[in-house]
Amino acid sequence: MSQLIRSKKTGFAAFVALLAAGLASAGYFAGTGGMLVAETKAPAISPADPAVAHANALSHAFRASAERVLPAVVAIQNESKPRMVRRELPRGEQPRRSQPMPQLPKEFGELDPLLKKFFEGGPGIEGFEGFDQLPNMPRQSSGSGVIIDPSGIILTNNHVVAGDGKVTVKLHDGREFVATEVKTDPNTDVAVIRIKANGALPFAELGDSDKMQIGDWVLALGQPFGLQDTVTAGIVSAKDRGIGIMRHEEFIQTDAAINPGNSGGPLVNLQGQVIGVNTAISSRGGGFEGIGFAVPVNVARWVSDQLVKNGKVQRAYLGIGIQPLDQDLADQLGVSTPGGALVTDVQPDSPAAAAGLKPQDVIVSFNGLPIGSHRQLSAVVGRTPIGKAVPVVVYRDGKETKLHVTVREAPANYGAIAEQDVQRDQPAEAAQFNKLGLEVAPLTADVAGQLGIKESAGVVITAVEEGSVADRAGLDASMAIVQVGRQQVKSVAEFDAAIASGSLDKGILVLVKSAEGSRFVVLKSE
Repeated sequence: MSQLIRSKKTGFAAFVALLAAGLASAGYFAGTGGMLVAETKAPAISPADPAVAHANALSHAFRASAERVLPAVVAIQNESKPRMVRRELPRGEQPRRSQPMPQLPKEFGELDPLLKKFFEGGPGIEGFEGFDQLPNMPRQSSGSGVIIDPSGIILTNNHVVAGDGKVTVKLHDGREFVATEVKTDPNTDVAVIRIKANGALPFAELGDSDKMQIGDWVLALGQPFGLQDTVTAGIVSAKDRGIGIMRHEEFIQTDAAINPGNSGGPLVNLQGQVIGVNTAISSRGGGFEGIGFAVPVNVARWVSDQLVKNGKVQRAYLGIGIQPLDQDLADQLGVSTPGGALVTDVQPDSPAAAAGLKPQDVIVSFNGLPIGSHRQLSAVVGRTPIGKAVPVVVYRDGKETKLHVTVREAPANYGAIAEQDVQRDQPAEAAQFNKLGLEVAPLTADVAGQLGIKESAGVVITAVEEGSVADRAGLDASMAIVQVGRQQVKSVAEFDAAIASGSLDKGILVLVKSAEGSRFVVLKSE
């Protein structure tokens, strides 16, 4: 007020000034255009606030976990060996003799050394025998890994170190070493490499991936895009994922950011324990889009132990074909709910045959472990000690049956699909389709051989009517049908009779065989 008096402001002007001073003291100020705007101040946030305390605790857990594992995370550089690649020439074409490379005019000056090698070596250059030999330049790739033993054993991905090249490892402290051993398992994309350093190295503790639940926090560590010591956070999005890139898959899915260069790095829990090995991403453009996949550490531990001890992985097998069980199949087989693994085929002289397993059995338990999917069964069987007798629980004809099976070591390349030179006949011009939309013919031994299957009794599909029940179910020409319902069909007449007695409203169960394997299919009208 004394300031207003000294400024000699009187009348309305003095009143306005007095009002402004009062509003200012009350927490208001003049905004744009003279508007009076309330001045708001956010209240101070107390560290004791429950929400802040919770966030700080989570932040501390992230930090502590990362600090525990980062010293054991390494960058891996793989330089594959250069090799000569033979190019296929058109039939009848002879390799051409090379001609001297034309010289550049002198006014171009001296070429850059990097460009010069393209003019002084390669196809069409003096000294080559022809264009059928092409030089392949060394290829470099990079990834991540984690030290799991102080002696220098590193866990990573097979695709990071594949190629029989020079593998260089850069530690967290900057030291670099050339790997002395590289051992891989392409079937799970797991590899172990060994380096020799003076003294013990920092290493990460392996956790238990089976204890991880959907929604649990995880951190992904590695060197994405060559950026050293990068940590990203997310959760476990799903478990037991199969994405069709390897023979044995039971991935942990996560939304923790995984990018090129993260491959082989650890996925860790909040206790700083490795629970997975970052392996793949689902991406349209090559970058992170919210879906990443890691090999569970329980799988990686089992594989790496064998690689270190034996140099290879020995897996057990049953000798059966299996497929998922959906609701339609469950209804046909008298199983209350989908789940387990449906047996489609039992190989002769196999552990499964000796144990008495049969097609249409639904395996719901193996060695005391509940089986929720066919992929889980494959994983559990593969890791069963070879020669061990284990209990198996199956549903057969709607009833629970208990068996015992003694697993054996899987033959080399077991499960691989052999390439067949199959001659596929064209459908007849006037096909006679049955109510399934199929035209069939007798399955003979010669036809079975052409189709790449071992069965010699049944029917072969020669044509499928477009838009029919069979077409919608995915049946195709050159597949064989050997069973309808629970009845083996050995001729076209038996097949026709079995189909005629079935109902498309309730569904007709058929066992289909092809070079890719066996599977049950339910043919059902819409």
